[in-house]
Amino acid sequence: MAIVVSLEDERGKKAKSFDSLVALVKEDLEKVNRTVIERMHSPVKLIPQLAGHLVVAGGKRLRPVLTLASARLAGHRGERHVKLAACVEFIHTATLLHDDVVDESELRRGQASANTLFGNKPSVLVGDFLFSRAFELMVEDGSLAVLAILSRASSVIAEGEVLQLITANDTETNEDAYLEVIRSKTAALFAAACRIGAVVADRPKVEEEALDSYGLNLGIAFQLIDDVLDYSAKQAVLGKTVGDDFREGKITLPVILAFRRGDKEERDFWRRTVERLDQTEADLDRAIALMEKHGSLADTVARARHYGSIARDALGIFPDSAVKQAMIDVIDFCIDRAF
Repeated sequence: MAIVVSLEDERGKKAKSFDSLVALVKEDLEKVNRTVIERMHSPVKLIPQLAGHLVVAGGKRLRPVLTLASARLAGHRGERHVKLAACVEFIHTATLLHDDVVDESELRRGQASANTLFGNKPSVLVGDFLFSRAFELMVEDGSLAVLAILSRASSVIAEGEVLQLITANDTETNEDAYLEVIRSKTAALFAAACRIGAVVADRPKVEEEALDSYGLNLGIAFQLIDDVLDYSAKQAVLGKTVGDDFREGKITLPVILAFRRGDKEERDFWRRTVERLDQTEADLDRAIALMEKHGSLADTVARARHYGSIARDALGIFPDSAVKQAMIDVIDFCIDRAF
């Protein structure tokens, strides 16, 4: 059994909200895509072959689009944001390659993951190559401020991945510890991707911080919804298997809330299935039923809306414009993926 938290009257409207932002930065995004293809080239044939597998598989380019949009919102008129958006995409792609190895994932964006096709060792090493390419692009930009922001984000992402390993299979993990994981492993890159838009436009610190807050809170909301989707039938539409987090024993907010709100018998169920990974075929359905019973999926979506509201407020200092409205709409797009 899998569920979809439904909101039928919103679905059509929200589906278009990301496309409107992409349309506003279309020419720059095409330059980013060309830069990505050029910079992932290597005489070592396996590198562009493996990296290209993930790039060709698609993805919405959400993070580089946010860099392009933030630069435009801040009034940048040059070309620096193009290479830096490609840099952000390389960092993101590298983390995906590493994540799939750590998580032993078989699918990525509806296709066989790179580690499934090429093996774990090549995936890790090509991920390292992409990180290196990202730093080459930072150096070419020449800004110490940009280098500081993106290098710090890279280290925080790595810390977040290690934190997630520490909390894996531990039902005693609390909500604060979980939020620290997603701030690090997901939201940090969203924040950096947006902040550098103000840096390249040479805007004051208050605008840097506003875009940082927008990206950080958008990233938290995005990950919260990802964690809901793992227990949703919508997951199959997105090219992932329902219940991957459950089978791996990942402690996400839906699990934390259901565990805290459950009785002794229910907590014993979570300890058996998530801590000891002693699972039967019927256990995923039981897990989803307990989440429904205790409202943990709906409350996780509510938390996402809270962080989405903070992201929306962060843009308040910028004058109204088409790009500002599209960036606001993206908040709803990210949250309403579950619907």
